[in-house]
Amino acid sequence: MPDATPVLLVSDHVAGSVHLPTVPDGAVTGRLTGRHLSEHAGFLALPGGRVACVDDRRGELLVLDPFAGKLVERAIPVAVPAEHLACDPSRRRLVVTTDLGKNSEPWSDLPTVVGLATGEAARVRTRVGEPGVTVLGGGDPLVVLRHREPDAPAAHRFADLLAAPPGCPPVTPRAVLPLPDGGHGDARAPGSGHVFAATGEGVHRARRKGDALAAEAVIPWGSPARGGYLRLDTRRQAWWTTLRGGPDPLRRPEWTNRAWRHDPGTGRTLLTDLGPGLVFRPALARRHTAFTRVHPDGDELILLGADAVVRRSPLPAMDGDPVGR
Repeated sequence: MPDATPVLLVSDHVAGSVHLPTVPDGAVTGRLTGRHLSEHAGFLALPGGRVACVDDRRGELLVLDPFAGKLVERAIPVAVPAEHLACDPSRRRLVVTTDLGKNSEPWSDLPTVVGLATGEAARVRTRVGEPGVTVLGGGDPLVVLRHREPDAPAAHRFADLLAAPPGCPPVTPRAVLPLPDGGHGDARAPGSGHVFAATGEGVHRARRKGDALAAEAVIPWGSPARGGYLRLDTRRQAWWTTLRGGPDPLRRPEWTNRAWRHDPGTGRTLLTDLGPGLVFRPALARRHTAFTRVHPDGDELILLGADAVVRRSPLPAMDGDPVGR
């Protein structure tokens, strides 16, 4: 919000609480209890300083307004456990996809589409397999569900999904675009009709062509690793992700991690070593890109500028940290 004191939303999804400290003094201005927010779906920015998130226990999409007297502005039932949360460029049409939750294998095939202007929502069945999601705008928004194993973005008209009858009916996509396996990360470019997916090979690009997708050239990683958490920095016009490698997927302390930055204007790619361990999704700040690294020798926050590491700051060790430290 303009002229408002910046506020962080900090969720403890295990304890079921959300805290709102101000920046930089840390004064807590609000607290929400009894809400177990999906840590994977995270927060999605909406107009007017509001944010969307998903309560995984109650099965609700929440619209939060940190600057209003009533923190929860709206709660709309959705399918859970929530995997990904996305919206169209107007931020009035949202999609929630489902995940494994506390299960060892994918089992849910229920995306939920929500029209915030009317509060309408509908659930449909697609395909089991942790789908990523993006929503391309225009007069007739297109929902792109990136399914996994085998990987394939599937295009659906938002209006078709929202008009689905009760009973979670199965839906057939308007078009499907095959991808190599290893996908983990989705994004769209504002106003261009382009959608992007990170795979084991690089960033796969496609543009909307009616109700279908037309493939374009791949941006290679320039390194044998798997990319994830794809982010587009619209301020500096750059793509960011983390390239993860290592021989054993169960030994997190031995994973290798490099920050990948690509300038679409020049075609230049920069790789920066972050160190071993578990590096989660990056966050885009006004002047830097922030990464957190979890490792038995110490956790840290890493800030990167356009060309190099700016600062490494130690972080307090977590309680209940990931297995394999």
